[in-house]
Amino acid sequence: MYKPSSLKQHLISSVKELQLSPDKVLVFMDDGNVVCSSAPGLSFEYRYTLKLIITDFAGQPDGVFIPLLAWVGEHQRELLDNYEQRQDAIAFNAEVLANDLVDIEISLPLTERAIVRAEPGGELSVSHPPEPQQEPFLPAGTYQLRDASNELLAEWQSGAPAPGYGSTVDD
Repeated sequence: MYKPSSLKQHLISSVKELQLSPDKVLVFMDDGNVVCSSAPGLSFEYRYTLKLIITDFAGQPDGVFIPLLAWVGEHQRELLDNYEQRQDAIAFNAEVLANDLVDIEISLPLTERAIVRAEPGGELSVSHPPEPQQEPFLPAGTYQLRDASNELLAEWQSGAPAPGYGSTVDD
């Protein structure tokens, strides 16, 4: 599974405060299922709820949620496009620890396809293809998020995933 580490690395590299303390970002996968069809082969889909916990966060929540939405737009777009799903798919809880510190727990349902192919000689290979993109969620480029006082909260690069993104073997 590549999406949990992809999202974690995206937030750490995007959010100014998390760059200074990447150990504040914890990732868990709950309520997982492996779903396959009766089609020939061993290909399947992982389905799980990703729990992302950011501890002792002193920044502005916008600095986390806007880069999160940019990532979701590229990697699990139906959570934004589908009316029913976008109503409550991205959930959060926060615990105020002090006037300037909170723990934020974010939950979102994720899926990942695993394509299993039979190779010559009886070996199997597995790859995890990127999510299909009808068009980029955000045009390719560098994005910066600033607050009202012009402080940089987050910065990230948007664009189409690299060929073979998420693959564990060459396609």
